[in-house]
Amino acid sequence: MDSQPVVGIVADLKTFDDFNWHAAIDIFPEAVVHGAEATPVIIPAMGDHIDADDLVMRLDGVLMPGGRANVHPHEYGAPATPEAEPHDRHRDSTSLPLIRAALRHGVPLFAICRGIQELNVALGGTLTPEVHNVEGRDDHRAEMHDDLDIRFAIRQDVHIRAGGVLAEILGEETIRVNSLHRQAIDRLAEDLAIEATAPDGTIEAVRVRNVPGFALGVQWHPEYWVRTDKPSALLFKAFGDAVRARRRKTVAAASARNVA
Repeated sequence: MDSQPVVGIVADLKTFDDFNWHAAIDIFPEAVVHGAEATPVIIPAMGDHIDADDLVMRLDGVLMPGGRANVHPHEYGAPATPEAEPHDRHRDSTSLPLIRAALRHGVPLFAICRGIQELNVALGGTLTPEVHNVEGRDDHRAEMHDDLDIRFAIRQDVHIRAGGVLAEILGEETIRVNSLHRQAIDRLAEDLAIEATAPDGTIEAVRVRNVPGFALGVQWHPEYWVRTDKPSALLFKAFGDAVRARRRKTVAAASARNVA
């Protein structure tokens, strides 16, 4: 029987009760368990203390989750301004090297919300800190409501590019999603291809060009409705299929070395 694949989830650094905590919102590991059928592990936001290449080689997949903090503008050559806050430099210093390492080693990568923004920055792209302030763009921010079902409500169409990875996974030209964000991709990294856009032109999904395996980013939150929304479930199933294939390949290579 195949052993359970392991997916690393990068943590945010949060301060509670005078202590720093390495934390991930529970809906992300739950989606890995129930949607990808894999075992989640939280990666602390310890930046230079983590050897990214060594770590990703021990994982079967990497999930870059959403979070409240924005990617720091210095990471893409822009000045820091109050409108781009809050920031989490500890997460930045962890996630960006891990993204590059996962792509180098062909480890499946699924980047969600902040994750798609990190993916673009890691590969040389830039961000717009407050996309709702850009003329012609819609307000993509979440409704701040105590009921999370209302906050994460599926409310917006995205148009899927024909012939892409998303089109193959979802089998649809248009789906409705819960795209909730302030930051958005500005200049797209050269190694990324657009997979979906919002009606206002905001980039909603990308894939990494010319890499082996699964390397996809979405601006919306499929983790929240993974048990009840078909497109959300299909995305996590595709990610799970990729991490299981990676796990089988790793186990087969280890067995071959033992036989030799």
